[in-house]
Amino acid sequence: MNKQTIFTFAGIAVLAGALGAWVGTRNKQAPTVASSAPSAEQHPAGHGPTPVEALFAETLNNPAGTPQALAQWKGKPLVVNFWAPWCPPCVEEMPELAEVAREQSAKNINIIGIGIDSPANIAAFTSKFNIGYPIYVAGISGTELSRKLGNSAGGLPYTVLIGADGQVKKTYLGRIKFDELKADLAALKS
Repeated sequence: MNKQTIFTFAGIAVLAGALGAWVGTRNKQAPTVASSAPSAEQHPAGHGPTPVEALFAETLNNPAGTPQALAQWKGKPLVVNFWAPWCPPCVEEMPELAEVAREQSAKNINIIGIGIDSPANIAAFTSKFNIGYPIYVAGISGTELSRKLGNSAGGLPYTVLIGADGQVKKTYLGRIKFDELKADLAALKS
């Protein structure tokens, strides 16, 4: 491929991501709160994995290219943040997410980031900035993974709060309101 074609594809990807993020931040609905009853996306036993079980079944590379099983987070309260280096609200909220990760580590609440971009771009971004919580590379498949976890708009950033029981407790589309996230984390039962 020549440089012009690469830049064209990159521009289209940036525009699509920005549009998804813009649509997500314009959504005036309250964040989705999952109930304990299985929904259309939470399959009862015997009918395939729930979205959280599918998440924990994934093995994603860290920015250094080392495969990491997401099952290591099973049974622990978890905040999963879907992001991309080209998404300004994603990048803006990362320092605050790192601070929450530091504050919550003593309570065994973990934060992870799942990057939706190329391995090279995520590696370059994470080497430039000290994120402070584990980052994984999902590439474009991260978009589908976020959709399975309730991101019907496909916007970024998209954050999912999962309880130690493996249930989605709440989702957040767009830049996180950290007072709200901290209150939600305080209400979790470990």
